[in-house]
Amino acid sequence: MTAETSQTLDRGLRVLKLLADTDHGLTVTELSHKLGVNRTVIYRLLATLEQHALVRRDLGGRARVGLGVLRLGRQVHPLVREAAMPALRSLAEDIGATAHLTLVDGAEALAVAVVEPSWTDYHVAYRAGFRHPLDRGAAGKAILSARQQGADGPGYTLTHGELEAGACGAAAPLLGVTGVEGSVGVVMLADVVPERVGPRVMDAAREVAEALR
Repeated sequence: MTAETSQTLDRGLRVLKLLADTDHGLTVTELSHKLGVNRTVIYRLLATLEQHALVRRDLGGRARVGLGVLRLGRQVHPLVREAAMPALRSLAEDIGATAHLTLVDGAEALAVAVVEPSWTDYHVAYRAGFRHPLDRGAAGKAILSARQQGADGPGYTLTHGELEAGACGAAAPLLGVTGVEGSVGVVMLADVVPERVGPRVMDAAREVAEALR
């Protein structure tokens, strides 16, 4: 049996998705053509979304995603963090290194969840909220690799000394999770990343992705 759904809500969400996929916004006419509904319906949808700051219209009448979407997005991090913690704990304990979940935040990589191993004498201090450019460090580079090559990429990325002298990292991108762009990785004090770490990080990334689907 098909679940009962709201046609109006469905259309509103489709408007937001269309606007999120364009940098220059869309007009009422363009939205009307893309959704296959008349302009009056589009006007009503946009007016409702504007009231909640989810859409804004410029002086030329083009609709764009509003700042209210950012406020909703901030609430996603705790949910993602909670889903990722079991896999991160297992990874940190298994490898004996600090494990982290990193998400894209603009042009930066943002660590949203960090787990340190409980049994090591020393490990790299890495805190949730730590930011760095996407093109530096294993976490960011794994995300960029997934953007360029998708699932056909090498699977994991290794770096040494890019964010902290004497520290190396390994990270694998999250794949197949709609609306979430990120990576799972470890950072350790070592000259080289042990051979088994890369595949283990890939396994953890798959676990996190499954938890988020």
